[in-house]
Amino acid sequence: MSRSDTAPTISETARQLRNGAATSRSLTTACLQRITELNPRLNAFITVLADRALADASKADAELASGTDRGPLQGIPLSLKDLIDLEGSPTTAASRLRQGHVARRDAPIVTRLKEAGAVFVGKCNLHEFAYGTTSEDSAYGPVRHPLDPSRSAGGSSGGSAVAIATGMCFASVGTDTGGSIRIPAALCGIVGLKPGLGELPLSGIVPLSGSLDHVGPMTRSVEDTWIVWNAMRGETSVSRGFSPLSLDKVRIGVPRSYFFDVLEDGVRACFEERLKHLKAAGADVQDVWIPHGKDAPAIYLHIQAPEAASVHARSLEQHPDAYSPNVRWRLEAGRYLLAEDHVRAQLGRRVLRHEVDETLQTCRALVLPTVPITSPPIGAVEVTAGGRKQLVRGLMLKLTQLFNLTGHPVISIPGGVTESGWPCGFQVVGRRGETEALLRIAGACERAGR
Repeated sequence: MSRSDTAPTISETARQLRNGAATSRSLTTACLQRITELNPRLNAFITVLADRALADASKADAELASGTDRGPLQGIPLSLKDLIDLEGSPTTAASRLRQGHVARRDAPIVTRLKEAGAVFVGKCNLHEFAYGTTSEDSAYGPVRHPLDPSRSAGGSSGGSAVAIATGMCFASVGTDTGGSIRIPAALCGIVGLKPGLGELPLSGIVPLSGSLDHVGPMTRSVEDTWIVWNAMRGETSVSRGFSPLSLDKVRIGVPRSYFFDVLEDGVRACFEERLKHLKAAGADVQDVWIPHGKDAPAIYLHIQAPEAASVHARSLEQHPDAYSPNVRWRLEAGRYLLAEDHVRAQLGRRVLRHEVDETLQTCRALVLPTVPITSPPIGAVEVTAGGRKQLVRGLMLKLTQLFNLTGHPVISIPGGVTESGWPCGFQVVGRRGETEALLRIAGACERAGR
């Protein structure tokens, strides 16, 4: 399936570009060839920007040859989730409603990535308007898992995850409202970061839920995530090298209550194996408790659903049939939630934020699985987990949505492969305002698992 564990990282490739072992044009050509070969089967891209990418790659090579060094992303082929504006190219949000829309300017994060020298090979497929966890409801057809095209790649940033895992690009930019970066990262065996709430600008990105939306990088390694995250912040200095933290005597918390109630056996086994590696590296792993963690789904629903319905109010009135049925149903349902429930949910959100803050005062990070299950069949409404039938959407959000509510930075790194051969993810949660420290801890977790 995946080239993510064998393909060169951004940091390795940046060195090759500077010592003459590779050129941006050759890298971009190889990625475009992979897209030509694999996209008809996996449907990861909606728009491919071949001519534009090759021209930008030639420019990157010329700048490097003349001594202009923009940092480690210069000449590296990236993609964008097709919610994010790239001047002169469509932003479809995977919906018939936006067909014919062409971005007039770049989103600010795209401007920063361009200033860092990134080359964009295309725009990736997603769950329509980012309102789903499977990337199957799209006007352009479902994104398909590289291991088995009948299975979901996760969502909503599914196309981005597949593109990275199969070598169609080196990294991508996704969005995360309830887990939409981390879920597909986990199911496809790559790395995905949801930075802290408000850390990166969201203008130029089609919204879903204004108080929960995040934008962040998806890559092959934690160090690559560090590189792309810094560029998205406008920090491209080549002097900002990445150095993982030592785990020796670092206290790591595991919130088992509620979060571990329903786990596929293979996911549970992979997670426990990861904990053994952390302990072997010297970490002090302790169980912790988030008292109202079990209330996160209800609180999330009563914030996210009405916010999404508000964003789409006019088009729901004027063009309801242009939405895919599942997305339309969820948007319509959000219009009928009570205002008093929304207010209560905001109070609950503050309680959850405080509880996670308090828990993280006793430890440096939390760790837990990213998704309770491995990749479900496309079209499945229910799967069996924990000995009973469970709704796919609720189950896939169960371990991720809390941290959209609280705004804590969180990253999913590869958590191993189950006995049946499916990737799963390992989530690391950091303190609010400390994404840099989180990445150093995650780098150590990644290293400990090798």
